[in-house]
Amino acid sequence: MRKFIRHPIDIPIEYSVGDSADSAPPHLQNISEGGLCITTAQAVPAGSSIRIKITLRTPPFEAEGTVMWCQKKEDYYETGVKFDDDSVEYTVRMVEQVCHIEQYKNDALTNEGRLLSSEQAAKEWIKHNAENFPR
Repeated sequence: MRKFIRHPIDIPIEYSVGDSADSAPPHLQNISEGGLCITTAQAVPAGSSIRIKITLRTPPFEAEGTVMWCQKKEDYYETGVKFDDDSVEYTVRMVEQVCHIEQYKNDALTNEGRLLSSEQAAKEWIKHNAENFPR
């Protein structure tokens, strides 16, 4: 049984393994308090140290992690990352909410043709979802 609920999202991120970064822009596929799953262009070996950076907020969220698994999909890899520092939990929760709001904003444009500012999207998302957001 999974310890943390995974929240699906599709947000661009940056990552590096050692001194190298992925040449194709990776995406954050889902996030939870325990870690995250990203899509990458190349395989990243399990056990690798990885640095994650999400720039949707200021200052950007940055954390060190360990690659737990990497699975080949069609033309990309899904890579599971566990955070090394348990103290990032609060920050991850904030980033998680920012990601949900950004996804809400993108969905409003794609599905409804509504162009929302980040503030408008945040107010609407909070009104519709904050009560049901897992604690």
